[in-house]
Amino acid sequence: MITKLNVASIYVLDKDEALEFYVGKLGLEKGNDVQQGSYRWLTVRVPGHGSTEISLEQPGAPLHDDATAEQLRELIAKGALTGLTLIADDVRALYETLKASGFTDFTQEPTEHFYGTDMGLRDPSGNPIRILQQGRTARA
Repeated sequence: MITKLNVASIYVLDKDEALEFYVGKLGLEKGNDVQQGSYRWLTVRVPGHGSTEISLEQPGAPLHDDATAEQLRELIAKGALTGLTLIADDVRALYETLKASGFTDFTQEPTEHFYGTDMGLRDPSGNPIRILQQGRTARA
């Protein structure tokens, strides 16, 4: 029986740039950063929650041949691959903090829905991210 999700992966164009964004802008913490030959295993996670991590994967060797890596880079930059949905305790405050820091790549300002308040943005690679503040209906 499966008991929990351990790691989910997203593709990024530059691991260091992605690390700076997810840790420096969104407030996640670095999980693992291990060099294995030419491969770098790099993860981030929600602070204080040592369980599920997000692996920041970069197209290319040893995972992909050159042609596949180039196709993936094009799709990533277009925001055509899957992104992330993160939970925050105060989406509007996070939005204002990001704006004040000079971040501009929002796809949606905080918006009220029946399930809570959410906003949309893109990471430096182009990946779509939704950040949700759950309402009472969504928690029930």
